[in-house]
Amino acid sequence: MNDPFAFSDPESALLAISDDLSVVTETETTDDPLGRVLARPVLADRDSPAADVSAMDGYGIRLEDLNDDRDLPVSGQCPPGAAPPEMKPGHVIRIFTGAVIPDGCEAVIKREDTVESTDSIRILAATIESTVAGSHIRRAGENAAAGDAVLDAGRLITPAVTASLANFGVTAPEVFRKIRVAILTTGDEVVAPEATSLDPWQLRNSNSVALRSIVSQQALVQVVTHQHVIDDRQSLSAAVAQALLAADVVLMTGGVSKGDYDYVPDVIAEAGAEIRFHGLPIRPGKPILGAVGPAGGLILALPGNPVSATINCHRFAIPLIHKMAGRQHWMRQPALVTLDAPLRKTIPLHAMLLARITGPGMATLVESKGSGDLVAMAKSDGYVCVSPQEDSPGPWPMFRW
Repeated sequence: MNDPFAFSDPESALLAISDDLSVVTETETTDDPLGRVLARPVLADRDSPAADVSAMDGYGIRLEDLNDDRDLPVSGQCPPGAAPPEMKPGHVIRIFTGAVIPDGCEAVIKREDTVESTDSIRILAATIESTVAGSHIRRAGENAAAGDAVLDAGRLITPAVTASLANFGVTAPEVFRKIRVAILTTGDEVVAPEATSLDPWQLRNSNSVALRSIVSQQALVQVVTHQHVIDDRQSLSAAVAQALLAADVVLMTGGVSKGDYDYVPDVIAEAGAEIRFHGLPIRPGKPILGAVGPAGGLILALPGNPVSATINCHRFAIPLIHKMAGRQHWMRQPALVTLDAPLRKTIPLHAMLLARITGPGMATLVESKGSGDLVAMAKSDGYVCVSPQEDSPGPWPMFRW
């Protein structure tokens, strides 16, 4: 097993724990597939295109009729969505983009390459020289032939994928089931968000709301429970055991460091989980803990500080959930941004700094007072990841909320 304290960067920790997580195999069909993961390849039910079709608005012609010294009569028209008319020798057919090519038609002349009259056309001389068999014709099956695999299993279903599914008649694709997530927050100082009368030492439970919001953005997630647990070892052990039975992923906040009431690492180990990392060279979130449960589920224990919990849930939980959901390419590739000014100081850690987009490829840091500054986090569009000992303005990867 890897030394849980030996990782030098977030990516290596993500890759190490991902190897041992169980990937779902159960499947279901759905008529609302956006954001889910395909469980089976999708095969073309027919050629795409299903027939030779015109790629342009123009005129269908036989090559032997190409001539610039006479007018060619237009014998009919061929719109999309209709059977093509008969092609007469010595004539052209007016044809529209997407219309099926008539038998005998060997090329399409673009409309703008002709001089049009009421019932005839004359072809421009330069066009005659460049026109060959198949000009401006899309051939049957050039996108895919009937029976070809057009979408692989493990593909995240995006709006672009839904269009392809519809094109091949797949209205209820087979997808992997949703990842079940349990959220456990801890801390005797934490009260419900709706509390109206608080003592100065109490905090509303923003972590529960933030974590639910982050994972619920993913259509492939089902939050099965969210619970707050007091700083009591027995209560925490019972809650973790119950969560492991109910969920594939257990997200926890608080109690993960080395204080007198930080029971989380011991409770996770006693539940039969194997800790893959505990503490990473990151700010915020250095005490973060990742473990693999007895059944191959993920346990991610985050610091209790709200900004730290939110950033690290977004940074670590989401890609690992996608891995467990069966997605092929689960490690995110964020866009790069350049900060509008160099960093004021360097630190020997991977820094995740709240930032706001200011223009294409540009961002500015949001001034923050630390890991409890929820006002600053609300003003941000996400966070930039800066390498240790760097003060350069970038470009740096930015993860957007």
